[in-house]
Amino acid sequence: MNLISREIQTRLFDLQDLGYRDFNAKLIPNIDKEKIIGVRSPELKKLAKEFSKREDIDEFLQDLPHQYYEENNLHCFILSTVKDFDYLIKMTEEILPYIDNWATCDSFSPPIFKKYPREVYKKIKEWIKSDKTYTKRYGIVRLMNNYLDDEFLPEMLELVSSIKSDEYYINMAIAWYFSFALIKQYDHTIGLIEGKTMDKFVHNKSIQKAVESRRIDDDTKEYLKTLKK
Repeated sequence: MNLISREIQTRLFDLQDLGYRDFNAKLIPNIDKEKIIGVRSPELKKLAKEFSKREDIDEFLQDLPHQYYEENNLHCFILSTVKDFDYLIKMTEEILPYIDNWATCDSFSPPIFKKYPREVYKKIKEWIKSDKTYTKRYGIVRLMNNYLDDEFLPEMLELVSSIKSDEYYINMAIAWYFSFALIKQYDHTIGLIEGKTMDKFVHNKSIQKAVESRRIDDDTKEYLKTLKK
């Protein structure tokens, strides 16, 4: 471990909240509690702003794999401050194989990605084909967050619906994606739901999450309920 990585670990333990660690451990049960320090996201984002200005920050970013959950989160928050797109893509692809939980995966949302929709979409299509659970999930979540409004393409629905997996966190991401697609791109999405081509769990969970939304009217909710498998 290099000097900046040791310094970061020390700073993280200075911010430790054991009660929060125990709470977080219940939300991400696939992570050993001993790998969770217990630092809240606002504190991590403050550290990210501070350490992103350090000339030696690359030493931490290249010191993979990290030991603790918060180190991965901090790593992603630091990358989210990057303005150089090519460098960010390179560093994103270096950290993705080490992301091992839904919380780190879903919170990694670099604002600059929205400025390069075509380039990121090309990468998303690669990430979705990955055999790593959270790389695949990352691609799905990025499509959900960045491509259901002005950058939406109907082919994206087919891209996500064609994913077949036994992984719970992938299937939940697919369902989450389609619930938002029903909210934001209903006319394009409803035919796919009516076709009932997806796995039963994903299909029904997509409808459930859409029905729970306040952004869908009651009549549409009642119709969606009739489409459950």
